[in-house]
Amino acid sequence: MAASRYRRFLRLCEEWPVEETKQQRDFGSFLRQRVAQAFREGENTPISDPEACDQMYESLVRIHTNFYKNKYPRLKDTTFTGVTVEDCRTILATDILKQMEDRKNGTWKRLREKFSAKKPEEGLK
Repeated sequence: MAASRYRRFLRLCEEWPVEETKQQRDFGSFLRQRVAQAFREGENTPISDPEACDQMYESLVRIHTNFYKNKYPRLKDTTFTGVTVEDCRTILATDILKQMEDRKNGTWKRLREKFSAKKPEEGLK
């Protein structure tokens, strides 16, 4: 029985897309790592709680097939701010987040340099 569970998880991992724009934050990559950890011995891995394993698989399948997105369709494809799905994907890309972090660090460094450049005597006056 563990062999069939292992094969189902492998099939799910193959179907789950990997987003190259989200390096080290992609759920597909995370899922593959967790399956590899959980089934270290492959098909021969003993499963301590088969019901929990089956529930986890079914939950992942519902996420993968957009079960709830289809069950509860949205009226608009935007958020309350008006941002579209594509805009969100662009903003959450690793490259963009890194640029924003660099910009944030740049501002912080400028402020720190501005206030630390003063001599101690000037602060007393």
